[in-house]
Amino acid sequence: MAFWILAPLMVVAALGLLFVRKAVHAALLLAVVMISLAVLYAVLEAPFLFAVQIIVYTGAILMLFLFVLMLIGVDASDSVVETIRGQRAMAAVAGLVLGSVLVIGLAQISLGTVVGLDEANNGGNIEALANVLFSRYVFAFEATSALLITAAIGAMVLAHRERLEPKEGQAALAARRFQDYATSGKHPGPLPAPGVYARHNAVDTPALLPDGTASEASVSRVLAARGTVRSAPAMVDDITEVQRQLGVDAASTPETSGKAGATAHTEEEAR
Repeated sequence: MAFWILAPLMVVAALGLLFVRKAVHAALLLAVVMISLAVLYAVLEAPFLFAVQIIVYTGAILMLFLFVLMLIGVDASDSVVETIRGQRAMAAVAGLVLGSVLVIGLAQISLGTVVGLDEANNGGNIEALANVLFSRYVFAFEATSALLITAAIGAMVLAHRERLEPKEGQAALAARRFQDYATSGKHPGPLPAPGVYARHNAVDTPALLPDGTASEASVSRVLAARGTVRSAPAMVDDITEVQRQLGVDAASTPETSGKAGATAHTEEEAR
């Protein structure tokens, strides 16, 4: 019963992976496929594979992939650019090979050439699986472990960067920041976080400067490129409320904001 309920759902979700335009939606559909597959493992009396499918693949790898996509963002125009030459041909060949493997596996199950689950799970599923891994396939298991460790060490070596100059101290860093501010007007301090001095603490809500204007530097460039930043008309109430709390007259609010506005205020105070 579980197979006939979950199999159509898995097929629809797998087809959705091919036709959805956003990578986040594709990751969510892949989660549906993985969770359904885990339920099928549980129905087939394979508790170890069920736990691994939920904890490792669905709970760790896929969710990490999904969170990275949600944080950095993927533009829709980037997904249609082929970065590997001939990847569509290789994908077609790989799909044919996978289809052949599935057909052969189903044929063996139908013809009775595959050992039944009762014999394979003799003594318990986890015990039988451990017996197979650490007896008949112990060399392949240890070789895979060594390969994963080697890949992790290789990634660390490739990501390591030799320091060619001494580390910059706090005093030198502060001096360089103020020198950049004096020459190019770059703000010496950290940028305001989204939602600061506003009534909505969200990443798509620009921060409000002390004069009540919105700070464009407080919103990620990815959100600005997508056009998902809250527009100025949507923040009229927030800007008016901040100006009222600060006692700033809206008619006398300076038109400049950000670095230029900060420079203007500094010059006026100096006078």
